[in-house]
Amino acid sequence: MLNGKTALVTGSTSGIGLGIAQQLAAQGANVILNGFGDVTGPTSEVLAASKAHGIRVGYHGADMSKPAEIEAMMAYAMAEFGGVDILVNNAGIQHVANVENFPPEKWDAILAINLSSAFHTMRLAVPGMRAKNWGRIINLASAHGLVASAGKSAYVAAKHGLVGLTKSVALETATTGVTVNAICPGWVLTPLVQKQIDAKAEREGISLDDAQRGLLGEKQPSLQFVTPTQLGDLAVFLCSSAASNVRGAAWNVDGGWLAQ
Repeated sequence: MLNGKTALVTGSTSGIGLGIAQQLAAQGANVILNGFGDVTGPTSEVLAASKAHGIRVGYHGADMSKPAEIEAMMAYAMAEFGGVDILVNNAGIQHVANVENFPPEKWDAILAINLSSAFHTMRLAVPGMRAKNWGRIINLASAHGLVASAGKSAYVAAKHGLVGLTKSVALETATTGVTVNAICPGWVLTPLVQKQIDAKAEREGISLDDAQRGLLGEKQPSLQFVTPTQLGDLAVFLCSSAASNVRGAAWNVDGGWLAQ
């Protein structure tokens, strides 16, 4: 379905981003990975997920808090792949503290990586998508892009901002073949969330299993984690012709979190 298309997925060396990259590759898309840590393993996983022969997997290690490095990554995509057809803004970090105790440098970093990086990739990707009259931009927001939780002021602010950015650019591209949407997951068992489970277990003196159940029970009625594969399948749908008139959506995949 996506043969000949190139997808750039930020923050894709693990977790949600890697899951989405694998599902896009399975539909025949070339994939550009981005992130820190091991690259060989994720590259092999994306190639293994591909049902199409001959897809290419690239990598750029841009620090998503630095606009100049984002520009370099987008230039790499143009030089090596002829541009970006599918842009998935997934890179994100988290810090939990009440506002009066929130380190300003953490606020700045969360806003830079979770929100501003998407602005920079989008502003650089949209001209090429307009020229081709085809493009898909998928921003990984969060249930926290639609509702709030205590202790997460920066993350909630950034994710609400990302939903708003998604809607604005969706309107700007509404008469074109470019669509812009957000996916808003609930709890997904990623390394980021595992740290929160570990911290909860240590803080409350409980087992990891109890901490996990407690975390889900607070917000997610299904008591099941959303999986990266499920989010990847939704991304594939948003890239399909069936979703060509889905524009500016904030699609929650949250086990009933927002239904409460």
